[in-house]
Amino acid sequence: MLVASLFTACTNNDTTNRKFIETGNIDSSVKPGDDFYKFVNGKWLDTATIPSTETGVGSFLDVYNRTKEHVKTILEEAAKGGSAAGSIEQKVGDFYASGMDSVTIEKLGYDPVKPTLQKISALKDPKDVMQFVAEQQTLGNGMLFGQGFAADDKNSSMNIAVYSQGGLGLPDRDYYFKTDPTSLAIIKAYQEYMHKIFMLTGSDSATATKEVAIVYELEKQLASSHRTAIELRDPQSNYNKLAVAQLDQQEPTFAWKTTLAAMSVKADSVNVQQPAFFKKADELLKTVPVDTWKTYLRWHTVSGAAGALSSPFVNARFEYTKVITGQQKMKPRWERIYRSTDGNLGEALGQLYVKKYFTEDAKKRMQDLVSNLQAAFDARINKLDWMSDSTKQKSKDKLHAFLKKIGYPDKWRDYSKVTVNKATYFDNLVSAAKNEYQYQASKVGKHVDKMEWGMTPPTINAYYNPTFNEIVFPAGILQFPFFDPAADDAINYGGIGMVIGHEMTHGFDDQGAQYDKEGNLKNWWSKGDSVKFVAKSKQVIDLYDSFTILDSIHLKGALTTGENIADIGGIAIAYDAFKMTKQGKDTVKIDGFTPDQRFFISLGQIWREKLKPETQRLYANIDPHSPPEYRVNGPLQNFTPFYEAFNVKPGDKMYKADSARIKIW
Repeated sequence: MLVASLFTACTNNDTTNRKFIETGNIDSSVKPGDDFYKFVNGKWLDTATIPSTETGVGSFLDVYNRTKEHVKTILEEAAKGGSAAGSIEQKVGDFYASGMDSVTIEKLGYDPVKPTLQKISALKDPKDVMQFVAEQQTLGNGMLFGQGFAADDKNSSMNIAVYSQGGLGLPDRDYYFKTDPTSLAIIKAYQEYMHKIFMLTGSDSATATKEVAIVYELEKQLASSHRTAIELRDPQSNYNKLAVAQLDQQEPTFAWKTTLAAMSVKADSVNVQQPAFFKKADELLKTVPVDTWKTYLRWHTVSGAAGALSSPFVNARFEYTKVITGQQKMKPRWERIYRSTDGNLGEALGQLYVKKYFTEDAKKRMQDLVSNLQAAFDARINKLDWMSDSTKQKSKDKLHAFLKKIGYPDKWRDYSKVTVNKATYFDNLVSAAKNEYQYQASKVGKHVDKMEWGMTPPTINAYYNPTFNEIVFPAGILQFPFFDPAADDAINYGGIGMVIGHEMTHGFDDQGAQYDKEGNLKNWWSKGDSVKFVAKSKQVIDLYDSFTILDSIHLKGALTTGENIADIGGIAIAYDAFKMTKQGKDTVKIDGFTPDQRFFISLGQIWREKLKPETQRLYANIDPHSPPEYRVNGPLQNFTPFYEAFNVKPGDKMYKADSARIKIW
């Protein structure tokens, strides 16, 4: 994650009656200084139940549920038809209608992928394998390796093709080498899923068992060359701009020149993020029998398409998902097709969404909030006691160079080349994927368009992009409890203000700080300041390493460092900005709480969440964000104004001596 009239405190009766502080969730038996997250959310945590269709429940799901109902209204209206051919209403409506046509989809079974499976059957040598893999990349099927098109990390005004490790079916490379009971259960579920898919596409049980072993062993060999999730966080080691001619010599079976040409990528050099993976892939292409590769490609073709095929395929995939996440029941079809529509025609759907559900007043209020937080961050940089004046100035230059995007794009994507027919859901997916690929691949060697967005408007999230040096807040997240134009400033600054500060701080976390104000991966720090920053980052790693979930699973501080730094900085910046407002300078209580207390309670309630144990374990392995309780308690135990607001004293469980509190930004 993941953002006025200036400084106006809304304290009239109407606003107060809306109860922006959800006091019924507060557990007053818990001391704020012992566990602030539980103090704010304790009664809710004790009684909340996770719906069978979900992996968790909480503030994000509340906002998502509200948003999806809005989107459902839009989709169902558009699906009625009557819109002009080629209009966004027609494309969105017919795409949704085609996905909802379960009768046709059930009749087709796995017919939509049979032509692809026939192509796999005809492969004769490694050259054919790579030709097939390249063709699938252009259709949005990223088998074997990852491919992207983005700003060059060291020349951020120009686009480059980027290649990354891939080819696995389990959530992370580590699963292939774990032997604990939970991981073994996930591996077993994955292999059972493979077995079902092979049988559904023509193999008998004994043959399917052999095919599962073949695919799993090949994936394990690929996984052995993968970098770990923690290693992947290093931008410098992920930047390897290499000449295509050199790569072609080094990995002739991968056949870079031929493969790139087949993918319509015209480039003399590309960024190979994890070279060891491609060396391994080249080796395996030479040494592994073609029949093994054909089995592997067959599996990934059908698994990748399973969600768009008939119910036996959808159900097989879900049975595997259940074991990973703990989700017990599949989401309703309309919701799955909504997500598919958002994923394939996102900015077309987004136009319809913001037109109906996002106001210009909300955008203006957010612009003011962002500007206020920039001013607060600037002032905090001035006061840093560990940074030299020269680095402070460069930090402020970067801060004020932020590109700020709120709500929705100024320029919408063109979907005129996407063909959408009510009767052909799978073909619609293919057409959208082709259009997306052609759009992305055409960027190579061209100037970066910084007006592009990486999220669709209904998305409940936000992000910082280092190569654009931008902070982005889609319309979807600009809802209560994160943001409400009618709320008092304590609520908005503790909610969306923290999110804004969080994204700003990402520009200065352990990864973002390696990029300059232009978005280039370039050292702009004085040597002494850089050493101090690394030492402070190590304090964050050590603190979060000490936190546990489910009694014994330790968090990975090195995996979550960037998000934790952003949380610590985000709260501090949002609080300073809040103290610049009229309410922030006041002491008038609402709902029995002072303005400062309301600020911190607002922060606590935006992270209110209850997750399935399976999901918690999964996130502990792969998610760069800390669990919700530590996104609240971790930063607050290092933030002195919180101590003052709730009279936190020595002996309280969250108490840390002032000298031990982590202070970075």
